[in-house]
Amino acid sequence: MKSLPIDVYAQRRQRLLSQMGEHSIAILPAAQELTRSRDTEYAFRQDSYFYYLSGFNEPDAWLVLKPATATEVEQSILFCRDKDRFAEIWQGRRLGAENAVQQLAVDHAYALSEMPEKLRELVSGTQTLWYAQGTYPACDERISALLNELRNNPKKGLAAPTQQHDIRVLLDEMRLIKDAAELDVMRQAGEISAQAHCRAMQSSHAGVGEYQLEAEIHYHFARNGARFPAYSSIVGGGANACILHYTENQDAIANDELVLIDAGCELAGYAADITRTFPVNGVFTEPQRQLYQLVLDAQYAAFKQVKPGSNFHAVNQAAIAVIVKGLVDLGILSGDINTLIEQNAQRAYFMHGIGHWLGLDVHDVGDYQRIDGRQTRAFEPGMVLTIEPGIYIDDTADVDPKWHNIGIRIEDNLLITENGYENFTAQVPKEIADIESLMANAHAAAETEI
Repeated sequence: MKSLPIDVYAQRRQRLLSQMGEHSIAILPAAQELTRSRDTEYAFRQDSYFYYLSGFNEPDAWLVLKPATATEVEQSILFCRDKDRFAEIWQGRRLGAENAVQQLAVDHAYALSEMPEKLRELVSGTQTLWYAQGTYPACDERISALLNELRNNPKKGLAAPTQQHDIRVLLDEMRLIKDAAELDVMRQAGEISAQAHCRAMQSSHAGVGEYQLEAEIHYHFARNGARFPAYSSIVGGGANACILHYTENQDAIANDELVLIDAGCELAGYAADITRTFPVNGVFTEPQRQLYQLVLDAQYAAFKQVKPGSNFHAVNQAAIAVIVKGLVDLGILSGDINTLIEQNAQRAYFMHGIGHWLGLDVHDVGDYQRIDGRQTRAFEPGMVLTIEPGIYIDDTADVDPKWHNIGIRIEDNLLITENGYENFTAQVPKEIADIESLMANAHAAAETEI
């Protein structure tokens, strides 16, 4: 997997070490391979915290960090799988401890077989242990056994840490503000994903399979260096678009239906997350056009609140105000607009949040600072988030049937800047005229080739 320059990971480790305090130690495990069926595994995906600090993409590794003290220098130590010619012939190359110091810029590296003794030496005598409790049972078991060994052998000069803290408290704050190297990758991921959505629009026609559009998107990801999607892609036509996390992607899309695609690539570990909704045949019907424009207007209203000092609550309220008024104007809701907003009447048709943090995880880490259910954490430059209003009206809704089975979501990825925001995913069209023009040109070109 592509990674960032190694000095980026070293700088992150130093930042974390500076926050841990003297006489402390941090232990972070890599992810493990997971069995898919019998003797086959799922494609390996590294633990995001481990990768954030190491850039190392092998399973069954451990990263240990110790801050400097009056008598000891700062240390970063990696434990990884042994070099094994037989295993590498069958399963792929391994870095090995002898290469890790130079290639990963860690201070020391050891084979996993040396870990029990070395880890005992490293942890004994420290006062505070930092690790992500509850993430991996194997990690919890190993650390618990180690602590018990240290506590039960004072005569051997062993001593266990007296405090334990969750390392995610520090790392989540670090990961929330993206550095320049991360932002470069996320811009690329946004561009690749935007082009993939354009490809799907251009490949769309009445009767196309949801799976066929999914294939077009995944092809473009891989063709441009992003081998995997960041999450299970959603391609829902007609009624399927009203299922928020629809991933079966198995049906043909009928003429006059909308198709909702929520898909983003993963590049160097970082996610893009785009949603676009468009008519499968390239032309919006009037009901589709009215609801689509309402969602787009809501997104633009939300965008105006994306700036330093604002927060998700303000963004959400801006979108809700537009959606409620629009639903009243269309006769889908009835009543006083302010009263409907207070009653959260829009929840019948807009039932999810306005967005989320984005980074190494598609729903990235970081505090939203919820107060009375309101996400009030102030936006700061360097944060990356999604803005994704939607309206979903299935055939059980007590409204005019012309609105039935219309699901619409529009989602972009925004970076908070000093003066507002930068849209990483603006390249894929979302204005009605632009969508119809892109699709019409693609259809005309296809007919010319025939």
